[in-house]
Amino acid sequence: MARSLPAELWRWAVVAAITVPILLAVAVAGIAIAVQRQARQSQLVSADAIVVMGAAQYNGRPSPVLRSRLDTALDAYERGLAPIVILTGGNRAGDAFTEAGTGRDYLVDLGLPADAIRVEEESTNSEENLRNAAVIAEEEGIESVLIVSDGFHLLRSKMIAGELGLDASGIAATTSPIRQGSGSERGYILRETAAILAYKLL
Repeated sequence: MARSLPAELWRWAVVAAITVPILLAVAVAGIAIAVQRQARQSQLVSADAIVVMGAAQYNGRPSPVLRSRLDTALDAYERGLAPIVILTGGNRAGDAFTEAGTGRDYLVDLGLPADAIRVEEESTNSEENLRNAAVIAEEEGIESVLIVSDGFHLLRSKMIAGELGLDASGIAATTSPIRQGSGSERGYILRETAAILAYKLL
């Protein structure tokens, strides 16, 4: 028995060396397909609040990516999909403006009532965006949210929101410079696939 053990371990090692990479490749492909599928499926449903995921601002002016998310959120609000808009995103070192504060000013200038806007200005990444938004949601009795972001970002955002106890749907920003089917989008889909895999494993 003792003499057969190394051979048995060797066989298991060979099986693992073959199957683990295959299983990992299948998992990665499955996640990538799910990310892309979600990116093409905006959910125009009613919710208690709209949550806008943060993106860059330039000295108080929304970047094209952030502006697209804000415009999409405004459209959803004007459609009557939710009565409250939660803006997320802090600032980088040296910035005088936050992403959420910039978004608030932009939306108010476009006519969205200031009392319909909530801001969280501390977060620096997607998980913090949603954790801080969830605090606002709990304080105001918000249970369902409509997340607005670039399409490739929606699956992970909805996953995080769901684990925070929110009933989350998603709308892809309609005029983002990161176009569907572009090389940029494919790169972001791969990045999101890796981020989801790391999020689930860790």
